[in-house]
Parts: sequence; C-alpha cells; structure tokens
Amino acid sequence: MKVPTGPSGPYRLLARALTAGVLVSASACSLHGVMRPADAPSVEPPATSAAPSLTDAQASAALITQGELGGRWSATQGGATWRDGLLKTRTDAPDCQRLLDGLYAEDLLGEPTGARAVVGLDESGNAAQLRYQVAAYAAPSDVDAKLAWLRTLPSKCAQFTSTDVRGGRLNVTVVPSVLPGVGDAREGLRLTMSDASAANAGDGSGAAPMLTLDFAAVRVGDRAVSLTNGGLGGAAQDSTQQAVQIGTQRLQDVLAGRPPTTAPVEPTTVPATPTTAPVKPTTRPVHPTTAPVKPTTRPVHPTTAPVHPTTAPVNPLTGRPTEPLTESPADTDNTTADPADTADTADTADTADTAGTADTADTADTADTAQEG
Repeated sequence: MKVPTGPSGPYRLLARALTAGVLVSASACSLHGVMRPADAPSVEPPATSAAPSLTDAQASAALITQGELGGRWSATQGGATWRDGLLKTRTDAPDCQRLLDGLYAEDLLGEPTGARAVVGLDESGNAAQLRYQVAAYAAPSDVDAKLAWLRTLPSKCAQFTSTDVRGGRLNVTVVPSVLPGVGDAREGLRLTMSDASAANAGDGSGAAPMLTLDFAAVRVGDRAVSLTNGGLGGAAQDSTQQAVQIGTQRLQDVLAGRPPTTAPVEPTTVPATPTTAPVKPTTRPVHPTTAPVKPTTRPVHPTTAPVHPTTAPVNPLTGRPTEPLTESPADTDNTTADPADTADTADTADTADTAGTADTADTADTADTAQEG
C-alpha cells in the first residue's frame, strides 16, 4: 500500500493538528474577552476573629465571694457525697431525666463556648453547698432557649419517680422559684427528693425531703450566671436570691469596666442609745407643808365652878342656919384648866365637910338641952 507523501499524507495530519490547536487558543482568548473582571465573583478576605465577650480575668472578677453571703459561708471542702447517690438516678420521663443529668453534670445551660469561672462554697448551718458559675455562650438565643425549656419543667416534671443505683425509689417534685428581677432573662427551680418507700408506708406521716436543691440562671447579653444551692439539710432561699442579686450586678459592673459592687455592709456599731437618761422628777413627792393641825385649846372646862348653895343648912329644931352664909369666889374668869380649879374644888369640899360637922354638933347640943329640961 502506498503511503501518501503529499498534502494528503502525514503532512495533512500535522496540518490538521496545528489547525485544531489554533482554534482552541482562539476560543480561550475569546472567552477571556467576554468574562470581564467586574463579572467575576468577589472573594472576601478571611474574617478576623471577634474579640471575646468575656475574658478569663473578667469571669474570675465577676464571681461572688463568701463574705458577701454572710459569715456562715466558707470555701468548699469538696463535692458532697449525695450528688452521686441522689442526682445520678434514672426515670422514664425524658425531660425529667434531662433535668437530673443536667444538675449532676452542672450544664443545664449547655456547654459554654467562651471563658468561664467557678467557685464553690459550704454553709455551716445546714451543710448546704453552693456552686456558682460565670460563663460566655455562643449567642443570647442559645441561653434563652435553655431558659424557656427550664420554664416548662414545673408542669412537665411536677412529680415523678426516679430509681437510684441500688434500686431504691425516690419521689421527686419540681416547683418554680422566685428570683430578683435582674439581668436580661432569668429562671429558677426548686427540686426536692424523698424516700418513696417511706411515703407509701401508709402511716399518713409521709416522708421528709432527703434533698432540697435550688437552681437559678440569669442571662446578661451572651453571658450568664448560674448556681445550684442546697443539700440534705435544706436550701436557704434567701441565700439563693442574694447570690443572684449580687452576682448579676457584679458581672454587669465588670463588663462595664466599673469596680465590682460589694455587698451592703452591715452596721458595725450598735444602735445608738438615748443621749440623755430618762428624766426623773426634779422634786420629791410633795409632803404636806404643815403638820396636822392640833387643837389650839384644850377641851373647855365649865366656865363656872359648881354653884354652892346660897343658904346654909337650917337646924330643924331651932330653925336657924347652922353656920353663917358664905360664898366661894366664883372662878368665872378661868377658861382653862389650871391648878386653881383643883384648889377651888378642894375648898368647896372642905366647906361642905365643915358644914356637915357643925350640923352634927348642933344636933347633939339640942338633944342634951331637951333632956335637962
């Protein structure tokens, strides 16, 4: 077979290849002319990472201190043993199980995406423990979603039964708790656990709570403070409210660059005593100014002495007075008793005696005369 050597041979193949290359090159140039730089998609430079909304230093500065809750609180000595025995239980209700798991893992608001700081305190009065956390989250909406779910639990998990690792059954109740109106959003719960076997004993006494635990959370922007407070001896609600009030204000002060606000200082001085003693009477009780009035005169004696007879006794035989008539001076001017009165009385008595004697003597003389005659 004869191989063509002219234009229809190998040279023709080479020419075709070169022609095809030229066409491809021309097509590329043509496309480059049609797509203008203005029509090409813009390429944005990589975004620089935003400044964190909460630094580690700010989170630590926003923590509450033991002195702000009162003298019965001190630094924690370690986790309480009741956490494993009571919070690590199982229930068939999904939302209630999620609540127990979140309390045990201490992440009811979800896992923080930024800085966080935690402090633990123990109370000497009822052996309660308080765990307080300040943390930053991805967005405010994430925290609000958790708060909205917590708000449904008092109805979803008002009463349920859980089982511990040993098979013991516990009655659990969940109720809402009131928090101070601080921060951008907030939610509080109180959970109690009691022995189900004691409650069902049938003696009507029920069962005392084995555990009382408060949970509270407050959002400030995309940051939040959260705490648990309680134990086997109960949970003081005033301590929960005080920690929320002080902690939220402290976080707001730290974020604004202000010095942290401290808790109200209790008075260091005792209540003021009256400057003057009770007024006593300036004068003693008034006694009578004069002694009881005594009679100015002694009892009045008769103004005149007894009246003596005006005539002497008459002798019955002779008809003559037995003695000359005499009168005693009348003590008419003596108005008071004195020795003279006594003397007058004596005189009168003497006179009477003398008269009596004289009468007797006269009578005897008369009798003798009659005999002689």
